[in-house]
Amino acid sequence: MVSVTPLGAWALVCGIALGTGLWSLVAMMPRLSRPRLSARVAPYVRDVSPGARELLAHQTADPLPVFGLVLAPLMSALRTGLTAVLGNPADTAHRLRQAGSTLSVEDFRSRQLVWGAVGAVVGIVVAVFVASTQGIPLLAQVIIVVVFAGGGVVLRDYLLQRQSKARLERMESELPTVLEFLTLSLSAGEGILDAIRRVSRASSGELAAELAGVIAEVNTGVPFAESITRVAADLQLAPFTRCVDQLTGALDRGTPLVEVLRAQAQDSRDDAKRALLEVAGKKEVAMLVPLVFLILPTTIAFAIFPGIVVLQMGF
Repeated sequence: MVSVTPLGAWALVCGIALGTGLWSLVAMMPRLSRPRLSARVAPYVRDVSPGARELLAHQTADPLPVFGLVLAPLMSALRTGLTAVLGNPADTAHRLRQAGSTLSVEDFRSRQLVWGAVGAVVGIVVAVFVASTQGIPLLAQVIIVVVFAGGGVVLRDYLLQRQSKARLERMESELPTVLEFLTLSLSAGEGILDAIRRVSRASSGELAAELAGVIAEVNTGVPFAESITRVAADLQLAPFTRCVDQLTGALDRGTPLVEVLRAQAQDSRDDAKRALLEVAGKKEVAMLVPLVFLILPTTIAFAIFPGIVVLQMGF
């Protein structure tokens, strides 16, 4: 009976991972991954050939021609389990939309699995190093690997939340300027669609990109009110949603848009001022922390310590 040490077990796992990675690199080489003649012809005859449509429907972008067929069900099961653990996929789709990402929920889950795999590799390295220096049991090493893998998955989700929050903050800071430019364009005699088109072309911010998407949808036949309302519902940015509600209401009632947008721009400026005052208040409190817990105790210690020393010496 062959006895396997924990270090040997981790070496076996690392060897399997290394072999799989090398095989994937070799499989991606042009000479080995060259498509067959049927696969090259199928896209041109898919409209008249059911066999071509069936062939293209089963094609995958997996770099592993052999392992991909075996690991695809496993990856699907892992994505499903990850979705069940992390919560509603609608929340993830909403955060992806707010972050401006083109990834689907399944693609994002796949990336989370990749981050988890990278975390597991780092955990294996840490476990092997700790085991070689301190000799911890195998169960503790497995726990280290699991913790690092879970940390990689959670870290990817946390970065998505930070990305979506940062993008919403940039859009909120851009909103007053965009509204003022729209007001100037409308005052010059342009229509609302022409004004939004001009602003989206002249600007390069996140909000301008969303407005450019609205114009693109309108050019395809989607009503303007429906398109911009859907964008506001997807982003869920309170100042922008309020502005869209006022804009669509003014279009329905026939109210002059210049006054509406000017009032919304002023409201956005006031919101920005209030947010700046709130941030300043929080920073002021944060600045008191080192003063109260570091500088003040040090000052008291320097003031009292000489007197204590003198009393102890009996002078």
